[in-house]
Amino acid sequence: MRYWSSSPREMIVSPWRNRNLIIASVKREILGRYRGSVMGILWSFFNPLFMLAVYTVVFSVVFKARWGAGSDSKVEFALVLFAGLMMFNLFSECINRAPELILSNVNYVKKVIFPLEILPAITLLSGLFHALISFGVWLFTYALFFGVPHLTVLLLPMIVLPFMMLIMGLSWALASLGVYLRDVSQIIGVTTSVLMFMSPIFYPTSSLPESYQHLLYLNPLTSVIEMTRDVLFWGKLPNVTVLFSYWLITTVIAWLGFAWFQKTRKGFADVL
Repeated sequence: MRYWSSSPREMIVSPWRNRNLIIASVKREILGRYRGSVMGILWSFFNPLFMLAVYTVVFSVVFKARWGAGSDSKVEFALVLFAGLMMFNLFSECINRAPELILSNVNYVKKVIFPLEILPAITLLSGLFHALISFGVWLFTYALFFGVPHLTVLLLPMIVLPFMMLIMGLSWALASLGVYLRDVSQIIGVTTSVLMFMSPIFYPTSSLPESYQHLLYLNPLTSVIEMTRDVLFWGKLPNVTVLFSYWLITTVIAWLGFAWFQKTRKGFADVL
């Protein structure tokens, strides 16, 4: 019986060893999404631009929502909202697809010697491509209305990298569970919808009563959304303690998810 290593070293080495396959697969997935459409990949630019306009009108004009008591700027609210949505959308796209990753690639399990552990990385990098397009739209809009962005924007990768590890860890675990328990997809669909409203995307954490604010931080998206807003819009440095803790926790989650995937993958062929 073949042995698949579940060591932290293998978690890092495997994507690097299969980097050419990952890059080719990501390109195929991105281009395949827009194959046959008239505008093609330009949709990846117009979609976030359109959504940013919609959120601005719906929340700041229709619902008259404001971010903080002293602010009356519709554009400010839209940019603060969109910064949080960029992170949530990346998380949601990857996590919702994770339970079906193995089920939708049965041939890779049964007929082809394929490094199944890279499938979550392909999904993540594809989602990251669209997140980068959204980020470009965000920067363009900020520069148009507020001028040169804060230098703290350069710290964004320090926040995104551990977030990617969190997504990878959860994706590995869910991809494996999805093979053995087909209800996982429905459960995750509901869970991500709940997380969207339980994350400080449409409202600041300070808007909740103090006795409930600590519950919001049990959500793994809360810290990354707040740190993203701090470096992008407010020009604040992320809290070093929170950032270090986030790196540590997400690294452990990534390894646990990878170890679970590697330990359970030997039964995939039997179940499928």
